[in-house]
Amino acid sequence: MWNFGFNPGPPHFPLPIKELSNVKEEVYGALDTYVAWELEFPLVTVKKVLKTLQHEKEWKRIIQVTKWMLSKGQGKTMGSYFTLLNALAKDDRLDEAEELWTKLLMRYTESLPRKFFDKMISIYRRRSMHDKMFEVFADMEELSVKPSISVVSTVGNVFKELGMMDKYEKLHRKYPPPKWEYRFIKGKRVKIKVQGQSNYVDKYIRKHDNVEPDSGLRDDDSSEENSELTDDEQFEQDADVTHMEPEQIFYESSESTEPSLDV
Repeated sequence: MWNFGFNPGPPHFPLPIKELSNVKEEVYGALDTYVAWELEFPLVTVKKVLKTLQHEKEWKRIIQVTKWMLSKGQGKTMGSYFTLLNALAKDDRLDEAEELWTKLLMRYTESLPRKFFDKMISIYRRRSMHDKMFEVFADMEELSVKPSISVVSTVGNVFKELGMMDKYEKLHRKYPPPKWEYRFIKGKRVKIKVQGQSNYVDKYIRKHDNVEPDSGLRDDDSSEENSELTDDEQFEQDADVTHMEPEQIFYESSESTEPSLDV
Protein backbone atom coordinates (compact mmCIF):
# COMPACT_ATOMS: atom_id res chain seq x y z
CA MET A 1 0.00 0.00 0.00
CA TRP A 2 1.05 3.60 -0.36
CA ASN A 3 3.00 5.32 2.41
CA PHE A 4 1.45 8.61 3.54
CA GLY A 5 3.70 8.94 6.60
CA PHE A 6 7.20 10.41 6.90
CA ASN A 7 8.33 9.56 3.37
CA PRO A 8 5.75 11.14 1.09
CA GLY A 9 6.14 10.45 -2.57
CA PRO A 10 4.19 9.51 -5.66
CA PRO A 11 2.25 6.24 -5.55
CA HIS A 12 3.74 3.49 -7.62
CA PHE A 13 2.19 1.82 -10.65
CA PRO A 14 0.26 -0.39 -10.78
CA LEU A 15 -2.28 1.17 -8.48
CA PRO A 16 -3.43 -1.12 -5.64
CA ILE A 17 -6.96 -0.40 -6.77
CA LYS A 18 -8.15 -3.99 -6.47
CA GLU A 19 -7.45 -3.84 -2.73
CA LEU A 20 -9.89 -0.98 -2.24
CA SER A 21 -13.54 -1.33 -1.33
CA ASN A 22 -16.36 -0.64 -3.77
CA VAL A 23 -17.04 2.69 -2.11
CA LYS A 24 -16.85 5.33 -4.81
CA GLU A 25 -15.23 7.94 -2.56
CA GLU A 26 -12.39 5.59 -1.59
CA VAL A 27 -11.60 4.65 -5.18
CA TYR A 28 -11.83 8.22 -6.44
CA GLY A 29 -9.68 9.41 -3.54
CA ALA A 30 -6.94 6.89 -4.31
CA LEU A 31 -6.95 7.87 -7.97
CA ASP A 32 -6.91 11.57 -7.12
CA THR A 33 -3.87 10.99 -4.91
CA TYR A 34 -2.09 9.26 -7.75
CA VAL A 35 -2.64 11.97 -10.35
CA ALA A 36 -1.82 14.72 -7.83
CA TRP A 37 1.86 13.92 -8.35
CA GLU A 38 1.65 14.19 -12.14
CA LEU A 39 2.30 17.35 -14.10
CA GLU A 40 -0.04 16.07 -16.81
CA PHE A 41 -2.91 13.64 -16.56
CA PRO A 42 -1.40 10.12 -16.98
CA LEU A 43 -3.85 9.04 -19.65
CA VAL A 44 -1.65 6.26 -21.04
CA THR A 45 -1.17 4.77 -17.57
CA VAL A 46 -4.87 4.89 -16.79
CA LYS A 47 -5.71 3.16 -20.08
CA LYS A 48 -3.18 0.44 -19.25
CA VAL A 49 -4.94 -0.02 -15.92
CA LEU A 50 -8.28 -0.30 -17.73
CA LYS A 51 -6.93 -2.92 -20.12
CA THR A 52 -5.55 -4.94 -17.23
CA LEU A 53 -8.87 -4.74 -15.40
CA GLN A 54 -10.72 -5.75 -18.57
CA HIS A 55 -8.46 -8.78 -18.98
CA GLU A 56 -9.23 -9.75 -15.39
CA LYS A 57 -12.96 -9.04 -15.88
CA GLU A 58 -13.05 -6.53 -13.04
CA TRP A 59 -16.17 -4.81 -14.37
CA LYS A 60 -16.99 -2.75 -11.27
CA ARG A 61 -13.46 -1.37 -11.18
CA ILE A 62 -13.58 -0.57 -14.89
CA ILE A 63 -16.77 1.40 -14.34
CA GLN A 64 -15.27 3.30 -11.41
CA VAL A 65 -11.98 4.13 -13.13
CA THR A 66 -13.64 5.11 -16.41
CA LYS A 67 -16.20 7.34 -14.73
CA TRP A 68 -13.47 8.94 -12.65
CA MET A 69 -11.36 9.57 -15.76
CA LEU A 70 -14.30 11.10 -17.63
CA SER A 71 -15.17 13.25 -14.61
CA LYS A 72 -11.70 14.76 -14.93
CA GLY A 73 -12.47 15.71 -18.51
CA GLN A 74 -9.95 13.15 -19.78
CA GLY A 75 -10.16 10.27 -22.25
CA LYS A 76 -13.45 11.31 -23.79
CA THR A 77 -13.08 9.03 -26.79
CA MET A 78 -15.35 6.48 -28.40
CA GLY A 79 -13.06 3.79 -27.04
CA SER A 80 -13.59 4.97 -23.46
CA TYR A 81 -17.36 5.20 -23.89
CA PHE A 82 -17.49 1.71 -25.36
CA THR A 83 -15.37 0.39 -22.50
CA LEU A 84 -17.86 1.88 -20.03
CA LEU A 85 -20.90 0.63 -21.95
CA ASN A 86 -19.50 -2.90 -22.11
CA ALA A 87 -18.59 -2.92 -18.41
CA LEU A 88 -22.05 -1.69 -17.39
CA ALA A 89 -23.63 -4.50 -19.41
CA LYS A 90 -21.26 -7.09 -17.92
CA ASP A 91 -22.05 -5.85 -14.41
CA ASP A 92 -25.78 -6.16 -15.20
CA ARG A 93 -26.38 -2.43 -14.76
CA LEU A 94 -28.79 -2.24 -17.66
CA ASP A 95 -30.40 1.06 -16.67
CA GLU A 96 -27.06 2.84 -16.65
CA ALA A 97 -26.02 1.18 -19.92
CA GLU A 98 -29.24 2.34 -21.57
CA GLU A 99 -28.80 5.86 -20.21
CA LEU A 100 -25.27 6.06 -21.61
CA TRP A 101 -26.41 4.60 -24.94
CA THR A 102 -29.21 7.16 -25.24
CA LYS A 103 -26.85 10.06 -24.53
CA LEU A 104 -24.31 8.80 -27.05
CA LEU A 105 -26.92 8.20 -29.73
CA MET A 106 -28.48 11.63 -29.30
CA ARG A 107 -25.17 13.48 -29.23
CA TYR A 108 -23.26 11.57 -31.91
CA THR A 109 -26.26 10.62 -34.03
CA GLU A 110 -24.56 10.43 -37.41
CA SER A 111 -21.04 9.54 -36.30
CA LEU A 112 -21.58 6.83 -33.69
CA PRO A 113 -19.52 3.74 -34.65
CA ARG A 114 -21.38 0.61 -35.64
CA LYS A 115 -19.91 -1.35 -32.75
CA PHE A 116 -22.14 0.53 -30.29
CA PHE A 117 -25.27 -0.56 -32.17
CA ASP A 118 -23.95 -4.12 -32.28
CA LYS A 119 -23.34 -4.06 -28.53
CA MET A 120 -26.84 -2.84 -27.68
CA ILE A 121 -28.43 -5.42 -29.97
CA SER A 122 -26.33 -8.09 -28.25
CA ILE A 123 -27.35 -6.81 -24.80
CA TYR A 124 -31.06 -6.86 -25.64
CA ARG A 125 -30.85 -10.21 -27.42
CA ARG A 126 -29.29 -11.90 -24.39
CA ARG A 127 -32.09 -10.56 -22.23
CA SER A 128 -34.85 -11.42 -24.75
CA MET A 129 -35.80 -7.73 -24.96
CA HIS A 130 -36.85 -8.05 -28.58
CA ASP A 131 -38.79 -4.82 -28.95
CA LYS A 132 -35.81 -2.76 -27.82
CA MET A 133 -33.49 -4.79 -30.03
CA PHE A 134 -35.73 -3.98 -33.02
CA GLU A 135 -35.64 -0.29 -32.05
CA VAL A 136 -31.84 -0.27 -32.19
CA PHE A 137 -31.91 -1.99 -35.57
CA ALA A 138 -34.44 0.57 -36.76
CA ASP A 139 -32.08 3.35 -35.65
CA MET A 140 -29.30 1.73 -37.67
CA GLU A 141 -31.43 1.72 -40.80
CA GLU A 142 -32.65 5.25 -40.28
CA LEU A 143 -29.06 6.46 -39.86
CA SER A 144 -27.83 4.38 -42.83
CA VAL A 145 -25.46 2.34 -40.69
CA LYS A 146 -24.78 -0.96 -42.43
CA PRO A 147 -25.41 -3.87 -40.01
CA SER A 148 -22.74 -6.46 -39.47
CA ILE A 149 -23.25 -10.07 -40.53
CA SER A 150 -23.84 -11.15 -36.93
CA VAL A 151 -26.50 -8.48 -36.39
CA VAL A 152 -28.38 -9.52 -39.53
CA SER A 153 -28.21 -13.13 -38.33
CA THR A 154 -29.32 -12.20 -34.80
CA VAL A 155 -32.28 -10.09 -35.92
CA GLY A 156 -33.25 -12.73 -38.50
CA ASN A 157 -33.22 -15.48 -35.88
CA VAL A 158 -35.53 -13.46 -33.64
CA PHE A 159 -37.90 -12.88 -36.57
CA LYS A 160 -38.04 -16.66 -37.09
CA GLU A 161 -38.59 -17.34 -33.40
CA LEU A 162 -41.49 -14.88 -33.35
CA GLY A 163 -42.99 -16.24 -36.55
CA MET A 164 -42.39 -12.99 -38.43
CA MET A 165 -41.37 -14.72 -41.64
CA ASP A 166 -42.29 -11.78 -43.89
CA LYS A 167 -39.79 -9.57 -42.09
CA TYR A 168 -37.26 -12.42 -42.01
CA GLU A 169 -37.42 -12.83 -45.78
CA LYS A 170 -37.35 -9.08 -46.37
CA LEU A 171 -34.30 -8.76 -44.11
CA HIS A 172 -32.29 -11.38 -45.99
CA ARG A 173 -33.30 -10.03 -49.37
CA LYS A 174 -31.95 -6.66 -48.36
CA TYR A 175 -28.80 -7.96 -46.64
CA PRO A 176 -27.70 -11.11 -48.50
CA PRO A 177 -24.56 -12.97 -47.33
CA PRO A 178 -21.43 -11.14 -48.49
CA LYS A 179 -19.09 -12.56 -51.10
CA TRP A 180 -15.97 -11.30 -49.34
CA GLU A 181 -14.76 -11.06 -45.75
CA TYR A 182 -11.88 -8.97 -44.42
CA ARG A 183 -9.41 -10.24 -41.83
CA PHE A 184 -6.04 -9.35 -40.33
CA ILE A 185 -3.51 -12.12 -40.96
CA LYS A 186 -0.08 -11.54 -39.43
CA GLY A 187 -0.78 -7.83 -39.20
CA LYS A 188 -1.95 -7.44 -42.78
CA ARG A 189 -5.51 -6.86 -43.95
CA VAL A 190 -6.57 -9.74 -46.19
CA LYS A 191 -9.67 -10.12 -48.33
CA ILE A 192 -11.08 -13.65 -48.13
CA LYS A 193 -13.76 -15.01 -50.42
CA VAL A 194 -16.72 -16.53 -48.61
CA GLN A 195 -17.51 -20.05 -49.71
CA GLY A 196 -21.02 -21.24 -48.97
CA GLN A 197 -22.25 -20.27 -45.51
CA SER A 198 -21.61 -16.85 -44.00
CA ASN A 199 -19.76 -18.45 -41.09
CA TYR A 200 -17.01 -19.71 -43.38
CA VAL A 201 -14.51 -17.20 -42.05
CA ASP A 202 -15.32 -18.11 -38.45
CA LYS A 203 -14.42 -21.71 -39.26
CA TYR A 204 -11.25 -20.44 -40.90
CA ILE A 205 -10.34 -18.55 -37.72
CA ARG A 206 -10.76 -21.64 -35.58
CA LYS A 207 -8.43 -23.48 -37.94
CA HIS A 208 -5.78 -20.74 -38.07
CA ASP A 209 -4.68 -19.32 -34.73
CA ASN A 210 -2.92 -16.35 -36.30
CA VAL A 211 -6.07 -14.75 -37.73
CA GLU A 212 -7.71 -11.87 -35.88
CA PRO A 213 -10.89 -10.00 -36.80
CA ASP A 214 -10.81 -6.55 -38.37
CA SER A 215 -13.34 -4.77 -36.16
CA GLY A 216 -13.50 -1.86 -38.56
CA LEU A 217 -14.71 -3.95 -41.48
CA ARG A 218 -16.58 -6.87 -40.00
CA ASP A 219 -17.92 -6.94 -36.45
CA ASP A 220 -18.96 -10.57 -36.12
CA ASP A 221 -17.73 -10.70 -32.54
CA SER A 222 -20.53 -8.54 -31.15
CA SER A 223 -21.64 -10.88 -28.37
CA GLU A 224 -20.92 -9.78 -24.83
CA GLU A 225 -18.50 -12.66 -24.23
CA ASN A 226 -16.36 -11.69 -27.19
CA SER A 227 -16.39 -7.93 -26.71
CA GLU A 228 -12.95 -6.52 -26.05
CA LEU A 229 -11.46 -3.12 -25.44
CA THR A 230 -10.97 -1.53 -28.83
CA ASP A 231 -8.26 1.00 -29.62
CA ASP A 232 -9.34 4.46 -30.68
CA GLU A 233 -7.77 3.87 -34.09
CA GLN A 234 -10.10 0.92 -34.66
CA PHE A 235 -13.06 3.09 -33.74
CA GLU A 236 -12.00 5.54 -36.42
CA GLN A 237 -12.33 2.71 -38.96
CA ASP A 238 -15.57 1.52 -37.42
CA ALA A 239 -17.08 5.00 -37.75
CA ASP A 240 -17.36 4.56 -41.52
CA VAL A 241 -20.98 3.94 -42.49
CA THR A 242 -22.45 2.63 -45.70
CA HIS A 243 -25.63 4.05 -47.22
CA MET A 244 -28.37 1.54 -47.89
CA GLU A 245 -31.40 1.21 -50.07
CA PRO A 246 -34.28 3.63 -49.38
CA GLU A 247 -36.58 0.82 -48.24
CA GLN A 248 -36.18 -0.03 -44.57
CA ILE A 249 -37.13 -3.01 -42.47
CA PHE A 250 -38.12 -0.63 -39.69
CA TYR A 251 -38.74 3.07 -39.49
CA GLU A 252 -39.30 5.10 -36.37
CA SER A 253 -38.91 8.87 -36.25
CA SER A 254 -37.41 10.52 -33.21
CA GLU A 255 -36.37 13.99 -32.16
CA SER A 256 -32.72 14.41 -31.19
CA THR A 257 -31.10 16.91 -28.92
CA GLU A 258 -27.53 17.17 -27.77
CA PRO A 259 -27.33 16.36 -24.07
CA SER A 260 -24.28 16.60 -21.85
CA LEU A 261 -22.46 13.32 -21.48
CA ASP A 262 -22.10 13.46 -17.72
CA VAL A 263 -21.43 9.88 -16.69
